[in-house]
Amino acid sequence: MTDSSGSTGSTGSTESASAEGSGRTVFLLAHTGRPAAIRSAELVVKGLLRCGLGVRVFAHEAVDLPLPPEVELVTGSTPAVLDGCELLIVLGGDGTLLRGAEFARASGVPMLGVNLGRVGFLAEAERDDLDKVVDRVVTRAYEVEERMTLDVIVRTNGDVVHQDWALNEAAVQKVSPERMLEVVLEIDGRPVSGFGCDGIVCATPTGSTAYAFSAGGPVVWPEVEALLMVPISAHALFAKPLVTSPDSVLAVEVQTGTPHGVLWCDGRRMLELPAGARVEVRRGAVPVRLARLHHASFTDRLVAKFALPVSGWRGAPH
Repeated sequence: MTDSSGSTGSTGSTESASAEGSGRTVFLLAHTGRPAAIRSAELVVKGLLRCGLGVRVFAHEAVDLPLPPEVELVTGSTPAVLDGCELLIVLGGDGTLLRGAEFARASGVPMLGVNLGRVGFLAEAERDDLDKVVDRVVTRAYEVEERMTLDVIVRTNGDVVHQDWALNEAAVQKVSPERMLEVVLEIDGRPVSGFGCDGIVCATPTGSTAYAFSAGGPVVWPEVEALLMVPISAHALFAKPLVTSPDSVLAVEVQTGTPHGVLWCDGRRMLELPAGARVEVRRGAVPVRLARLHHASFTDRLVAKFALPVSGWRGAPH
């Protein structure tokens, strides 16, 4: 790491960084099943401690991590474990980042994701950027943006039987491989269309590059406020992806006489849906806060993550 003058490893720089980090605590969440995550966690923890920041981790994850004794270990799985933390650093793939998003949303603590997986659209940095991550955290050289979430309500016979949320998507899917799921779609209290399908994905702009993308939905820039409804393998003439107002209420009604379905929220939480169930999706009341290290455009991120061919581009004339 370097100080503002560009010198490396000087005593003065260390003392300055220690003063900068005094009284500050960062929570670290890692996929300890991956050797790369273990090595990355060790580097991040040592860098933060060296600069005077406190580090907190789950006790059950610490078993697999070579951590110094100064690290604070906590038990439990409630958002209270992040009390007093200014940032949640998550090391892992998409699944680990979505797990971190659960804690970030519930606690209000911003999440900074470091991608150790394949695509990692939620991540702000890659494994090669660990030194930069530590530097930016220590000097508070990051910004925080809010990402839209979904609130999900499940009704049967008119009664609310389940409530959930999602950052990427709420997906209603069939269970039986040999039979389609019969559904009717509704937007803002009015029916749109009914058909047999493998499922329906209701997504945020953040989730447009996740399951909705695989189902053939549009890529929506994160700063766009909208809701998406994307059919999966629908048997219908009109079964196109729909983009609605962020204030719309989307509903998927599982028809009676069809096999039961399942609801997946971010691919992490599952609920069985009996025939006749109704799933309502609206803009979430609580966003997820993400820490951003740089101002790279979403276009550049899209090109990099999907390795899109852009050779031959000349740009606008100057």
